[in-house]
Amino acid sequence: MPLRLGPRPLPLHLGTALMTWASSESAWQLWKRDLPGSKPNSTPGSAPTEALAELLKEVAARDTGRFEAALHREIGRRLHRLADGVLAYREHPGHRTLEDPPVVWSEGSVRLLDYGTTHRAARARGARAVLVVPSLINRWEVLDLTTEKSLLRAMATAGLRPYLVDWGTPGEEERRFDLAAYLARLERATTFVARRARRAPAVMGYCMGGTLAVALTARQPRKVAALALLAAPWDFGADRSGHAFLLSTGPLLARVADQLGELPVDILQTLFWSLDPWLAVKKFGRFLGMDQASDNARDFVLLEDWLNGGPPLAGPVARECLIGWYGDNLPGRGQWMVGGKRIVPSRITKPALVMIPSGDRIVPPLSAAALADPKRGLKNATRVDLPLGHIGMVVSGRARELCWTPLIGWLKTL
Repeated sequence: MPLRLGPRPLPLHLGTALMTWASSESAWQLWKRDLPGSKPNSTPGSAPTEALAELLKEVAARDTGRFEAALHREIGRRLHRLADGVLAYREHPGHRTLEDPPVVWSEGSVRLLDYGTTHRAARARGARAVLVVPSLINRWEVLDLTTEKSLLRAMATAGLRPYLVDWGTPGEEERRFDLAAYLARLERATTFVARRARRAPAVMGYCMGGTLAVALTARQPRKVAALALLAAPWDFGADRSGHAFLLSTGPLLARVADQLGELPVDILQTLFWSLDPWLAVKKFGRFLGMDQASDNARDFVLLEDWLNGGPPLAGPVARECLIGWYGDNLPGRGQWMVGGKRIVPSRITKPALVMIPSGDRIVPPLSAAALADPKRGLKNATRVDLPLGHIGMVVSGRARELCWTPLIGWLKTL
């Protein structure tokens, strides 16, 4: 059984919890000086707030020694719970067991998987081919976690023929790739699917894959029949809340990527950590409370394996994303150039479906909504807002009803 390294980067998650909880002890030592009966604190501006003063009075009315002991016990309990939750995950016997469909095309590290082989309806004459483009950052397995939680297999069952782009792990050649080089490969994969299907496929992009799908359509409009975009970022200046860490460290991380030739997985995961530093504490606490033999526990483990198993990002791609996208907002300003061509969504007239999860903390809804804007977005776009999160839109208990069904229905009308 492969060794689990997550949650990555583990020292950062543990350190965040330890430092925060340990600060409670430091705060207590400072507050003790303001307890009634203690020596007055003469530091200017250090008087406790009214609410804190009331709390200190209540503590003083009790046994402060017992309070301090209880505080120490609670810090220890929380640390143990986090550690036990992480260990339970790392030792869980569950692993993804689905077999990958056959590879029908490949170039370098990039493969094309034919999900039409997973169901007879997808092999029917005239089945609509759909090229599925995931992000370069996380792998594609979130779209095919289990038999029950597989958007790709649901599409095949409904009579669509999904062809999945597996970007793989950058090799020596791909480590030198910029986004134009990856898009050139994507264009060749699209040509292969079009020839095999005898007509242009629809293209579905998830997250960063949606951004790439827009560029693909702008560069090769005759090769794309329609666009379905799931939480695809575009206007990186529309809502920068929650991205302060990324914006402040972007130039430094771009230099790291230049030096190493790639942006390592643990650095990428640190960027996700910055969106919610306490997420690991909350979710591993919940996981520890689950029946470890249940489907819910298994699904948690599979999703966590996916989150922690992403590939590094090629150095030039990392620089383009960190500086060109998040720093300068080139796509949102209509200045993003790919292989000498400016990518302007308003010039794309293909039918488009723009699905925006309102609870998305990875891609702010306002960023994705730019692609459905009547003035500067895709000209023939249908907007669908979903009461789901970025990952929940494809794997949550409500994903099938709220996201999969309307997505598949729209693709079937093409």
